Amino acid sequence: MAGYDPEQDKKIAEWKNEETGLIISIMQYGQGEPKLQVGPRILKKKDGSDRAPMKAGRLSVEDVMWLYDIIDEVKDELSDMVGPE
Repeated sequence: MAGYDPEQDKKIAEWKNEETGLIISIMQYGQGEPKLQVGPRILKKKDGSDRAPMKAGRLSVEDVMWLYDIIDEVKDELSDMVGPE
């Protein structure tokens, strides 16, 4: 069985919560089905530059409210790629 090939991993769409650093993206590996990925989270340093990406971890109420606000857009984008089930 072949291992993971980063060249086959494509980011199709991305949303970032500027307040909490949480990133939601639609990813596709090779010819596989596009899927929603929650995370990573990229926080800011005191100087305003980005820190290294970290796991999303637990979602705050701010993350949940932001996700609630964008979920229809995310669902529509993903549905257009996957088609009806």
